[in-house]
Amino acid sequence: MSQIIEAIKNNLDLTKNVPLKISFYEALKKTIIMSEIPAGARINEKELSAALNISRTPIRYALSVLEEEKLVEHIPKKGIIVRGISLKDAIEIFDIRKALDTLAATKAMYLMTEADFADMEKILTDCEGFIDDGDVEQILQNFNQFNELIYQKSQMLRLREIVLELQTYLRYFREISIGSLERRKQALAEHWIIYRGMRNKDVEQITLITHEHLNSSLNFIMKEMESRKT
Repeated sequence: MSQIIEAIKNNLDLTKNVPLKISFYEALKKTIIMSEIPAGARINEKELSAALNISRTPIRYALSVLEEEKLVEHIPKKGIIVRGISLKDAIEIFDIRKALDTLAATKAMYLMTEADFADMEKILTDCEGFIDDGDVEQILQNFNQFNELIYQKSQMLRLREIVLELQTYLRYFREISIGSLERRKQALAEHWIIYRGMRNKDVEQITLITHEHLNSSLNFIMKEMESRKT
């Protein structure tokens, strides 16, 4: 349990201006998604409360939400058991994203103005500097900006709602993938190709590169998830 507590502590950010129950929920969810708590591990409310010096109320809140999200489950006579994120889960999430991102990009490209494309180009240009500086947090924010611009300009509100439901998973998957300098550079190059495809209204190119881009990320993430298990 001590390793689990240490992992949660490392992911617990109390500097955010959010309630403790939200901070703890986000920390526990990230720890599970990143496989820092192995599937099958038992979560002990009492031990967590004592070790982290917090009441059991935010812990119970987090566990109830995570149970709804099927990341943990309550098993009679055993307690709360971590289900975690499997490779199958990761593949499913990326298959969903391939469909959504392709749809969003092909819708957005017909609705974007020259000013919108200029904003997208600036996002990509800024990212080149962040990569040169090795600023991982800025790179992460930049990649989020790029995707958010596409979702916003697609004007598909329900699509954005679906993406928001997956956002926590996608953010943490992205954190894994940009841990590699080579993958950061490759991802940015792929974003440039998506940008050019959108400017040229080239549906075939957008579909191809979006799928290649996400498959590359997924392959990197699967290898990382496997290595963390061992």
